[in-house]
Amino acid sequence: MTGRTDDIVEIGQLLARYAVTITQGDIDGLIEVFTPDGSYSAFGDTYPLAEFPGLVAAAPKGLFLTGPPAIEFTGEDSAAGTQPLCFIEQATHDMRIGYYNDTYRRTGAGWRLCTRAMTFIRRSGEHNSGIPHAYKGTA
Repeated sequence: MTGRTDDIVEIGQLLARYAVTITQGDIDGLIEVFTPDGSYSAFGDTYPLAEFPGLVAAAPKGLFLTGPPAIEFTGEDSAAGTQPLCFIEQATHDMRIGYYNDTYRRTGAGWRLCTRAMTFIRRSGEHNSGIPHAYKGTA
């Protein structure tokens, strides 16, 4: 990890922007944290950036609380990481907990998320990607 402190800080700030923009409903800001070919996986499917507006619109609203990511560099301009998440729904204050498994890529605009996959931690202790919510996609 020697010499990668600036990269770790930049990736951490990128992930903070993800949590803040999705909490505030800022879809444009959310899309900016991804590479143009970026994707999000959850609910048994993988969604490209073009589907983010509909996916986020169909999702419950609330507060995304994230912890510091554990990052491993896989190359000079690539990395992978895991970040814990606690989502609190605004209407009920019900919680969902889990973690994101990510890949990151350094671009001309700095580090960006390339892939983000959600794993939920169930009350049973099971870890899984969940079932689809109201979003049906464009396909």
